[in-house]
Amino acid sequence: MKSNNFVITIVGPTAIGKTALSIELAKHFNSDIISCDSRQFYKEMTIGTAVPEANELAAAQHHFIQNRSIFEEYNVGAFEKDALTKLDKLFIKNPIQVMVGGSGLYIDAVLKGLDYFPEIDPQIRANLNTILKNKGIENLQNQLKELDIETYNSIKIDNPQRLIRALEVCIGSGIAYSTFKNKPKSPRKFHSIKIGLKADREIVYNRINIRVDLMIKNGLIEEAKSLYNHKHLNALQTVGYRELFSYFDENFTKEFAISEIKKNTRRFAKRQETWFKKDQNIVWFDYQTGTNSIISEISKKIKGINR
Repeated sequence: MKSNNFVITIVGPTAIGKTALSIELAKHFNSDIISCDSRQFYKEMTIGTAVPEANELAAAQHHFIQNRSIFEEYNVGAFEKDALTKLDKLFIKNPIQVMVGGSGLYIDAVLKGLDYFPEIDPQIRANLNTILKNKGIENLQNQLKELDIETYNSIKIDNPQRLIRALEVCIGSGIAYSTFKNKPKSPRKFHSIKIGLKADREIVYNRINIRVDLMIKNGLIEEAKSLYNHKHLNALQTVGYRELFSYFDENFTKEFAISEIKKNTRRFAKRQETWFKKDQNIVWFDYQTGTNSIISEISKKIKGINR
């Protein structure tokens, strides 16, 4: 049985205006904001992850923004637990809370729950990373094919992170990774209202290009340079940093690196759109829709559920 608590979640592609809307909603409902942007967790990464400006952070209480270090291990399972714990505390103050972000997996983790896997000895992952480095990805692919053919056939086997994750569970538990998937999830103790912002693809892409240019102007190259010695860390395997590391390695020119950031961010936005379009529960608004119209729709939904 759900309580009368509500999580209003703002989704949509990068650079569409989610942050601004979430702040307006937080002000209206007197709520805090849970950030579901997995790139903004890290305090060493500010410009390249489009962390909200100081005045935006001051306009509403934000959680899970720059609360971790790139040197810490942090994943979607840990975030799910942390976010649910935080929401339980916030609901004591206010039954309506706002969540925002473009990381679909992290949003689903909070709203629906994840498949749960056993704790695995971290040395197993370290060993698999050594194999990847010394023997290449094909060795790991062959291992997974032998240990869990179902997962081998269902994941992107050219993605080393996903490959290693599946393998470490197989090796550490002695049970196929696939057997842990799609188990019943624990029910949430709140109602979910999802609001999506959208625009024509050309508009989204233009906004992305403008944002990247602004990031460069604001010092993204210098920020990436300060992180270059740690480029192997998982947190830094992301758009905006990866391309500049290639520039520092003299594989790219500066101009080509910037064009690659724009291109890869546009690809990321396309993947976000694909992810969110699958969700029939999202109510979509044009990105220029007035906040009052969106608040009116949310209020109607809350009243309808509370009847």
